Amino acid sequence: MQNQNPTEFEKLLQDGTYLNIPTVGDVVTGTVMGSGRREIRLDIGGITTGVVRGRELFAESAEYSNLAPGEEVQATVMDVENENGEMELSFRFAGQQKAWEELRHLFTSGETVDIKILEANKGGLIVRLQHITGFLPVSQLSPDHYPRVSGGDKNKILEKLKSYIGIKMNVRVIDVHEEDEKLIVSEKAVWEDQQKNVLSQYTIGSVVEGEVTAVADFGAFVKFDSLEGLVHISEIAWQRIDHPRDILKVGETVKAEIIGIEGSKIFLSMKKLIDDPWTHVEERYKVGDVVKGTILKVNPFGFFVELDPEIHGLAHVSELSDEAMPDVSLIAKEGETIDFKVVSIEPKEHRLGLSLKALNEKAEATPAPESKEEAALETKIEEPQESEPAEAEQPTE
Repeated sequence: MQNQNPTEFEKLLQDGTYLNIPTVGDVVTGTVMGSGRREIRLDIGGITTGVVRGRELFAESAEYSNLAPGEEVQATVMDVENENGEMELSFRFAGQQKAWEELRHLFTSGETVDIKILEANKGGLIVRLQHITGFLPVSQLSPDHYPRVSGGDKNKILEKLKSYIGIKMNVRVIDVHEEDEKLIVSEKAVWEDQQKNVLSQYTIGSVVEGEVTAVADFGAFVKFDSLEGLVHISEIAWQRIDHPRDILKVGETVKAEIIGIEGSKIFLSMKKLIDDPWTHVEERYKVGDVVKGTILKVNPFGFFVELDPEIHGLAHVSELSDEAMPDVSLIAKEGETIDFKVVSIEPKEHRLGLSLKALNEKAEATPAPESKEEAALETKIEEPQESEPAEAEQPTE
């Protein structure tokens, strides 16, 4: 049934007197006419009166608290006319829309901003920015906050991330989509920009001195001049090592050469500052030598053997015994020092092959010395004996 007594606002809509009539979802600016504990009334450009009430009053922005008559404020249109003929408005939605607008500005401008850490999960940190919940992935943390955990233990990583709850971090918005309510921020991006000027002072080949800040399975991190680089396990020493902690300790001062720069990633080498001992390995060891070696590690495929602190060799399982050996630890164990025969040397590949089998074969091929009596007896036995002449055949009758 049509309303027989149209309101002034309805008359305006019907007459089309105002061309810019707000519709549902629009953000409008109104002047506070009066406020109470449960509602606030706004004058919407002299067109109509708007009311904000109930849950739509509550926005996390301080802009909407303690409003006084005469102040201008923005609100979102929820209904062009409610049961009382007033425009139904919301501070809550207006606050969110404004927040997303500000986030889009931060994204396009590249400005940095402080965020608060709310929660943590195994993938990263839940953050709050402009009253919008966002995500800071682990991969986007700066080196100072990146959880370097030996073995990549996910539970230990989560413990480290949880320790950041409640603190603030300076970040940059790197992805924002209001439709999907997606907000991604990066602390690493801010850190990278801060390092650009410092990093420009270094080139590949530069020698740096720094402090070991972390040791992981794959290598060690070294901090120098506010920068941080990675020494991969293969670049720590010329000899094979099981774990970087066998050589390096957190807090230790080391020297290294920069061997790679990729963006903010710096790759270092400690062994490049040390003479390669394999260059002169053939002056110390030769194929056929019998050497003493200490077994460093026992693997199903053989033994890693230390001949000296700089040169390590491999005794492959095929060189341990002529017989099938399901468990090579039955032959020798880690820490034992035994004799090996050098069977191959490849200086360029940093490889030296050792053999137990070849050592045993040599021993078996060499007969034990005989006594004079044994030799004489053997000669006597081997002398041919004279045979008697055979009798002539008798003719058959």
